[in-house]
Amino acid sequence: MDITVAVDCMGGDHGPRVTVPAALEFARARPEVNCVLVGLEEAIGAELRARGATTGPRLRVHPASEVVGMDEPPAQALRGKKDSSMRVAINLVRAGEAHACVSAGNTGALMAISRFVLKTLPGIDRPAIASVLPNMKGGYTYVLDLGANVDCTPEQLMQFGIMGAMLVAAVDHNERPVVGLLNIGVEDIKGNETVKQAADLLRGSGLNFCGNVEGDDIYKGTADVVVCDGFVGNAVLKASEGVAQMMGAALREEFTRSPLARLSAVLAAHVLRAFKRRMDHRRYNGASLLGLRGIVVKSHGSADEYAFGQALRRGEDEVRNDVLRRIAQRMAELAPAAAPRSAAA
Repeated sequence: MDITVAVDCMGGDHGPRVTVPAALEFARARPEVNCVLVGLEEAIGAELRARGATTGPRLRVHPASEVVGMDEPPAQALRGKKDSSMRVAINLVRAGEAHACVSAGNTGALMAISRFVLKTLPGIDRPAIASVLPNMKGGYTYVLDLGANVDCTPEQLMQFGIMGAMLVAAVDHNERPVVGLLNIGVEDIKGNETVKQAADLLRGSGLNFCGNVEGDDIYKGTADVVVCDGFVGNAVLKASEGVAQMMGAALREEFTRSPLARLSAVLAAHVLRAFKRRMDHRRYNGASLLGLRGIVVKSHGSADEYAFGQALRRGEDEVRNDVLRRIAQRMAELAPAAAPRSAAA
């Protein structure tokens, strides 16, 4: 299956200096994938020339005359920049010229433009941002929502559970992933009314729902998918990034404290490299904007070439494993069962 990925080359903290070489390496490693580099022609062309790369059937440049700033209000980007690299890349997905869009740009603008241009799948009220965090089992746990929806209804949290489960089923080939609902305790009586009602809906959704989970369960690997609203999810994500940075800084400080400590660092070099690789957030780069009528992947704004390449691979995996069809099919199956509940309410 030939897959085409539209790359927003102007997004992120580094723009074409990172996105173009990452796309070139991705195209070399994936001969069956085509890349469309979207953005300012002069800036993209300069990066291609610097690396001796030429365009062709599998690599082409699609011009866009505007760029969405990293701190630009989403509404301004949506209404005022209709020829931005972000908007044009998403338009290519809507038109069927690309199967996925990958951007390291402004998260709020990307979500707003994606939702406006692509719309949501039937049965989905709001798209959600899903990404992974490493766990103690040597794998990773999917968490959503990570910031797109601060206030959620019980029905929306249930939809997040379905979307997350279908993503895991498709990409990780785990047909019955365990889904947990993030709460302040595992007991059914814990949490606010929204969370309690969401738990009831998830129990009746047909998912492999294990009930409430707590924050440490994300890292224990208790569930494959952890559901929460965007306020909580974003706080968990940023706290996790902060802890990882603190641990790295503390290790460096301790191993340089004295000559004996530096010698210990040399002796432990192999273990330290393995630890660094396991905790390397770049390996997990690429958050999925689930619930849209198209594949959109958000890369971290500060991503380097390796990290942005991981986001490109995430987009390819979602297309190749038919994530959209799985979500739409599961929501269609749920609709007849949801109708009696809505009527009763």
